[in-house]
Amino acid sequence: MRGLNPMKTYLKVTFSSEGAKPSEVINRLRSLGFKPVIGGEQDMVYEWGGENATAEDSIWFADKIQATLEGFKVMFQIETLND
Repeated sequence: MRGLNPMKTYLKVTFSSEGAKPSEVINRLRSLGFKPVIGGEQDMVYEWGGENATAEDSIWFADKIQATLEGFKVMFQIETLND
């Protein structure tokens, strides 16, 4: 059902001393709609705005994240949940 438990995509980022500055990475991720998370295992969260994401949506979004961070020399993990 729409709007009851909005989907969220959580992102964990691993930085490299040989890569982009964390502030640059965070700004890039904010441009996709991510917000920083303080005090959790994840670093960022994206809220799907009351919509339920499908597996295809999650894969498309992962591709978009990878394209946005390409060349920044960071690794990331995503997890999309119905909170």
